[in-house]
Amino acid sequence: MTQLSQKELDIFANKILDDYDSKNPGIIFKEKIKISNEDALTIQSKVAKLREKRGEEIIGYKIGCVALETQKKMGFIQPASGYLWKSELYNSGVSLKKKDYTNPAMEAEFGVTLNRDLKPELTTFDYILESIETILPLIEIHNLIFYGDQPHGAELLANNAIHAGIILGSKTKLPIKNFETDLKLVYDNQVIDTWNNKKWPFDMLSELEWLVKEQSKKNNFLKKGDLILTGAYGFPIPINDKKLIEVTSSACGDVKATFN
Repeated sequence: MTQLSQKELDIFANKILDDYDSKNPGIIFKEKIKISNEDALTIQSKVAKLREKRGEEIIGYKIGCVALETQKKMGFIQPASGYLWKSELYNSGVSLKKKDYTNPAMEAEFGVTLNRDLKPELTTFDYILESIETILPLIEIHNLIFYGDQPHGAELLANNAIHAGIILGSKTKLPIKNFETDLKLVYDNQVIDTWNNKKWPFDMLSELEWLVKEQSKKNNFLKKGDLILTGAYGFPIPINDKKLIEVTSSACGDVKATFN
């Protein structure tokens, strides 16, 4: 696949941000443009720089597509990543509007915060574990829309891994002993999906070393206080006509939001 020129990358980045701001993400892909995953990541970084330039603040990173089945579906051989923004961060109990999203779809997930800056050259699983300040349950919001041809990996990456916001639960302070927990995604009091016997820290931190090293290639370094979404265990599920969205964890607590 032919690499895009810097001019083309800049044009795509500006257009993608314009579409996102207008609450019509990814319209550019209706034109069936063909871009590589590498160029899509460059576009993602350029969009992030445009958002920072206008005053927005990056507060961490998300890991996506951790399941091998999802990677295969997207045409990946590794997970995906994206940026988290302070302007899209909400606390449990928030009321949001469906019209602000395109096919809003949710994931149940765990997040962690860091107690120190991470040095890529020192990164091991144990080093990362010692760098965790808190763990918390969360709801990740997505604009679940794809206009291009399958697989949709490049489209997903260019659109910041289709991330559209986070609703945070209460933080649990570490260190705590190893534990097992379930994680449930609940729409209008109906359990939509459940994951059992998730083991801390192994299941939650399995891809953090990858994230640290991947971001360092772009001169992005994870810092003290950053929030990291550790990766969902399934694909985002549209809420359709549902309103009350909840995520529960037997060990880490609950989080909820209303979409009207």
